[in-house]
Amino acid sequence: MKRAPAAPVPLPEVNLADRPFAYPLSRRGLIRSGALGAAALFAPAGFAKGANQASAAPALAPGETESHGLSTFGDLALPTDFKQFGYVKADAPKGGQLTLTTQASTYDSLNGFILRGTPAQGVSLIFDSLLTSSLDERDAYYGLVARAVRISPDKLTYRFLLRKEARFHDGSPLTAEDCAFSLNILKSKGHPIISQMLRDLVSAEPEADDVLVVKLAPGRTRDLPLVIAGQPIFSKAYYANRAFDETTLEPPLGSGAYKIGAFEQGRFNGFDRVADYWGKDLPVNVGQNNFDHIKFEYFGDSNVAFEGFKAGTYTLRVEDTARIWATGYDFPAVREKRVLKETFQNNRIPGIQGWCFNTRRPMFKDARIREALGYAFDFQWASHNLMYDAYKRVTSYFENSDLAATGEPDAAELALLEPFRAELSPQVFGPAPLPPVSDGSGQDRNLLRKANELLLAAGCVRKGDRLLLPDGNPLEFQFLDRYNLFERLTLPFIKNLKLLGVTATFRVIDSAQYKQRMETFDFDVTVDNMLMSHSPGEELRNYFGSEAATFNGSRNLAGVSSKAIDALIDKALKVETRAELVTVCRALDRVLRAGHYTLFHYYTPVDRIAHWDVFGRPDQPPKYEVGYTSTWWWDEEKAKKINFAGR
Repeated sequence: MKRAPAAPVPLPEVNLADRPFAYPLSRRGLIRSGALGAAALFAPAGFAKGANQASAAPALAPGETESHGLSTFGDLALPTDFKQFGYVKADAPKGGQLTLTTQASTYDSLNGFILRGTPAQGVSLIFDSLLTSSLDERDAYYGLVARAVRISPDKLTYRFLLRKEARFHDGSPLTAEDCAFSLNILKSKGHPIISQMLRDLVSAEPEADDVLVVKLAPGRTRDLPLVIAGQPIFSKAYYANRAFDETTLEPPLGSGAYKIGAFEQGRFNGFDRVADYWGKDLPVNVGQNNFDHIKFEYFGDSNVAFEGFKAGTYTLRVEDTARIWATGYDFPAVREKRVLKETFQNNRIPGIQGWCFNTRRPMFKDARIREALGYAFDFQWASHNLMYDAYKRVTSYFENSDLAATGEPDAAELALLEPFRAELSPQVFGPAPLPPVSDGSGQDRNLLRKANELLLAAGCVRKGDRLLLPDGNPLEFQFLDRYNLFERLTLPFIKNLKLLGVTATFRVIDSAQYKQRMETFDFDVTVDNMLMSHSPGEELRNYFGSEAATFNGSRNLAGVSSKAIDALIDKALKVETRAELVTVCRALDRVLRAGHYTLFHYYTPVDRIAHWDVFGRPDQPPKYEVGYTSTWWWDEEKAKKINFAGR
């Protein structure tokens, strides 16, 4: 099938945690990708020791605790001797291929853990980490390479007891030396997001071949232990004569359930299941990693990508466009039930999608201007006319969770906010700010009048058909994107902005340019999609921290820089109970929403999956993800029944 060199396939609503991208900034995605970390303390418990796992670690020191897993506030649902996760089929057959598409148009590297280059999709599949997640628990992780972890009374020293049978794909043993090397090189040469999250890692050293000692700085964040436990483990010997911080198309050495398979730059990349994978029988892996091959197909255009799915070029599609879901699946394979459309209820905080204002730009310094522009976006019209009323409006940075602020701040929230009253908008201390609701006409005069009043209050002046900023320069800016998916949403917005005297344009650039410009914050407005976890931790610093606003490659695209926000983030990272975290996040949500850094878009509470009827899956799905990459399997009988010939 011909591939056109145009915009990459857009996936703004894709369940990133269930897809092995290079370094997604979400809690479960971070741990499962092996690229970034997640928040956790520890859950005191024992740990079942299997054969050949005698540890060199001494007896427990006074006050030291040994755990078989880590969770945010010490809650683990599974006992020490659990045999498998509840959402898997233990004897799931192995074989076949899962083929997916990707939002990228190409790649130039198989190294997904540095700033340079555009990594191939799914590279994290080849690496193991110390711990791995449960898809039935929001913030719980269990032993993978580490069979247990010991925590000092002050929670500043962690001893990871490793499984002696752990091996890299070349048969060499995976030791504490490799784990220490991996953490240290990620801190010194890894992607800035990773290195910043590891800044309070004081040291990582091998105490024995199967004992890794990690020391943390006093005052470290709640996240840090699992930030560490979720990193990919590299072979120290492999990198003895290779530069870690350079792009490469040489398949790296891993230790995970998959290794790099066939690939052709710009067209596809694949992974092959390791039949003798050392960890295949561990409780955290039973019934998982069932496909012999996982493949990512690259297309240059979203329409071509959809045609590729219809032709069987790839077998599973996460549908991110309501229009296509509503009208595009009327082709023979669907009518004949060879292709199935299914929705899966999700219980996650959705991706917080919206237009991000780059406050480093002079025209967006004033929050009143950012707020005013929001009145020109008629969501109700767009929802009905462009999106089949298939979405809900995002209203909070912690949408669909108990962390979202509602109504007036309570006493506990006020106690956190009062010290910063002089700095903060009065909106912080009133009802939690909500996006305006229009009359659905597409051009709500009342909302446009409010927008004009805010612009004038901010010192703007109307001169003819142009709006001038207080400094006399016209208010004009560009929407920058890497694909044209949002053009239909943006052009009516631009039309309304013109009524206010604001000149805006929409531009699409290739994915390589877009990546570079996002990393250096060279844009006015772009679509952002922030992934929040149930128990937010280090991601808050990377999205909203003042320090993150200053270093290239961070996810603070808006350039948020506020003493109040920094203080609230610091508290969120150090609270010891869920109730405290809820209070802090609600206060933080108020401040962020009153700052109008993001003009919220929409979300769907379900995952829309279309797939060729060639898969089997467990009777009981995971609670928080679809699980197709990890728990589904190839069903040869189904493939024969529909005469599937697309693989």
